[in-house]
Amino acid sequence: MSELQTGHPRGLYVLFFSEMWERFCYYGMRTLLTLYLVKSLLKGDGEASLIYGAYTALVYAAPVLGGRMADQFLGYRWAIMLGAVLMGIGEFMILGGGESWLFVGMGAIIVGNGYFKANISTIVGKLYGENDPRRDSGFTIFYIGINIGAFLATTVVAYVGETYGFEYGFGLAGIGMLLGLVIFYVGRERYSAAEGLEVREAGLKKLFGPINVATAISVGSVLLIPVCYILISNNVIPMDVTGTFMEGWYENPAEASFPLMTILLCSLFGYVAWSMIKAGREEGGVWRDRMIALVIFMVINVIFWACFEQAGTSLTLFADRNVDRSIFGWIMPASMTQFFNPAFIMIFGSIFSVMWVKLDKMKRNPSIPIKFSLGILQLGIGFLITLVGAQFATDSMAPLFTLVFLYLFHTTGELFLSPIGLSMVTKLAPTRIAGTAMGGWFLSFAIANYAAGAIATLTGAEEGAEPQTLAEGLSNYTSVFSNLGFVLVGIAILIALLSKPLNKLMHGVR
Repeated sequence: MSELQTGHPRGLYVLFFSEMWERFCYYGMRTLLTLYLVKSLLKGDGEASLIYGAYTALVYAAPVLGGRMADQFLGYRWAIMLGAVLMGIGEFMILGGGESWLFVGMGAIIVGNGYFKANISTIVGKLYGENDPRRDSGFTIFYIGINIGAFLATTVVAYVGETYGFEYGFGLAGIGMLLGLVIFYVGRERYSAAEGLEVREAGLKKLFGPINVATAISVGSVLLIPVCYILISNNVIPMDVTGTFMEGWYENPAEASFPLMTILLCSLFGYVAWSMIKAGREEGGVWRDRMIALVIFMVINVIFWACFEQAGTSLTLFADRNVDRSIFGWIMPASMTQFFNPAFIMIFGSIFSVMWVKLDKMKRNPSIPIKFSLGILQLGIGFLITLVGAQFATDSMAPLFTLVFLYLFHTTGELFLSPIGLSMVTKLAPTRIAGTAMGGWFLSFAIANYAAGAIATLTGAEEGAEPQTLAEGLSNYTSVFSNLGFVLVGIAILIALLSKPLNKLMHGVR
């Protein structure tokens, strides 16, 4: 395989830029979504958070199906191209305006992301040999591409959307997805050495006339869009203005999708976990133990991201209402405060990439459980920063440094956990279920995002409720965020204490 002077496969950089623009598309949508729901569609904070949670949960649940379809029928290349087309179409659908077009567009983005997200990460893993020490470094480089896209989305798309109109921001995100598709197709020869790119033999099997299984799956994927529409549009817990459940709400079947989503995600998680452990057992005792370890790490991943993903909901509304965003007379749009995370990723990502390689050569590279523990610890510290910021508040407006340092600790925590997690999946999973395992990993993000929406409802006001004063809002936000921080610190300590048995289950994987 020809390589650049950096020592990494050339195909890594095609995938880097393809993923960069796909993340520009996704984060462009995500950055504006909560504010669009609250300010344009006049949703209450809780309802907006639950819609946001359902959408982002389904975005990450979809790779379970997308990974399996690629593994068994579509191959990775066609699955990714199909996903890119659907995501671009979804962004442009939102331009129709109104709640219905928004939810239809969300549905298309969800299905498209299911095909794109898990499978492009799988290709990155397949560019490296099984014990290649460059793998963690390669995934960290790939992760920088993700965050360049997120940075552009949270600056350019956020500014355009809040300044000129949300529809312009959504349209710009759609254009970014089309750029990613072009790059992925034009550069296809550079990653051609990766296994599993072509449509599988089972996918080429004829059904009737010229229609084969892969074509039928591709067309049939469009039918999932209305399913997503129904799940998103009804993901609301009916509450009265006191925040309590409205009596008899289960009597309305249309409103039963809140428990339906919970049952759906938990059932999917149970099925995927069982499938992974079963497949590992068939490969032998070592692979069974590794699959058990992977399931445990998936649970830890849920905890991390359920708290981290407050960025798109409660932290953005906190920035909008209780943070002084004035910089030399210019007021930073609230959605732009999300850019601190990808900006710090770009600053520290390369440092971490080099650091893991050097620590490995020195035989001092922390084990995966310790890295996860340190990641959650820093996430907790970030939330505790809000207690410090509240002490410097003027007229119940916390200084901007509150969010700067919060996102700094969240980002360093992320770098200890997220790119390492992607690499870990490709190490722990048997080759024949690599796509399914990666889909399972993204399912843990789905559950986390769903939980994040529920957590965010604790911080906001509901439609029809008495508006909070600035002082009440600041007190509520800092109380919820600091409680999250203390819980996370405790969980980090527990993971560190359990690191030895976890390492034993991994049988030498580091």
